[in-house]
Amino acid sequence: MNKPISSSDPEESSTSDISITTDSVSSMIEWLRGRGKILIVCHDNPDPDSIAAAVALRHLILMKTGQDAVLSYGGVIGRSENRQMVELLEITLVPISELTLSQFAVVCVVDTQPDAGNNSLPAEQPVHLVIDHHPPKKEYGDIFWVDIRENYGASATILYEYLNGQNVSINTKLATSLFYAIKSETQDLGREWSKADREAYLKLLPLSNNQILYNIIHPQVTADYFSTFATALKNARVYGEMLVFNLQKIENPDLVAELADFLLRQQGVNYVLGMGWFNTTQILSMRSLNPDVKLGSVIQEMVAGIGTAGGHGMVAGGQVRDIAEDEQTQQNLEKRLTERMFRALNLPKGPGTLLI
Repeated sequence: MNKPISSSDPEESSTSDISITTDSVSSMIEWLRGRGKILIVCHDNPDPDSIAAAVALRHLILMKTGQDAVLSYGGVIGRSENRQMVELLEITLVPISELTLSQFAVVCVVDTQPDAGNNSLPAEQPVHLVIDHHPPKKEYGDIFWVDIRENYGASATILYEYLNGQNVSINTKLATSLFYAIKSETQDLGREWSKADREAYLKLLPLSNNQILYNIIHPQVTADYFSTFATALKNARVYGEMLVFNLQKIENPDLVAELADFLLRQQGVNYVLGMGWFNTTQILSMRSLNPDVKLGSVIQEMVAGIGTAGGHGMVAGGQVRDIAEDEQTQQNLEKRLTERMFRALNLPKGPGTLLI
């Protein structure tokens, strides 16, 4: 079994640092050969990185063993860019609620981990492969294959290295998928990138379809999309270098992260906490301009005892489940999380002012 690996310096991380060798990947492939039906699970409400990593793992297994795999997810594919990606690159994803998990001999998770709180696998479901770039939640001694590289900016980069190491060809659609995943996850190598991400980004770009990339990045959206932006701007409050917004009820959980990225552009703001209510769950998203803040640990402290969360240094997310939609409950939770955020960041809390 392979152990998690980590590094804090993006310039220090490269393929030469990684203990997962070409031979060990070959051994993993041989272990999979002939075992039966394979399931690859993305995290809930999957983003481009989770989707691309799943597609790449399926391609690797198919090319090396002849076995196909089912790609699955929980929640919804809500963001317009993500829906465009799935449609234009002809990616087939099956809601996990439509599957009978006992039919699968092998279960893989990508861009997530067992018990992370952000995937829809039952707690008792055996998992055989874990490939992720988020900090490990626990020791995974009972899982056959664990490749967790928290120094990498994208899970897609890990899968790109698998494909290269196994001399598996990458067609245009797969290259476009992997490139867009790295592009969006690292914000064009501007956030939490590694040397390996940069190498993959530069090698995948000339293999990608520019027109499809443009159509993914610039999708048309409905009027509700702009209404959500208006809600965020109306509700946003600034507490010194911190901004908090609440979208209330949302139809698309991805909007919380998208608005967190957008509002981090406010001058003088270094930290953003966003939230929105989706199907009884409060979706949380945090962003920071401070690369040393370790938001993943911060948000876990914030939701301790009430929810689940995880993330990296500058990006984090979480969930508080079984929350009522009524306005008072929403306000109480927002106040509670805001107070916990100030304590976790060890920052003084002053009176908040409306952004607009």
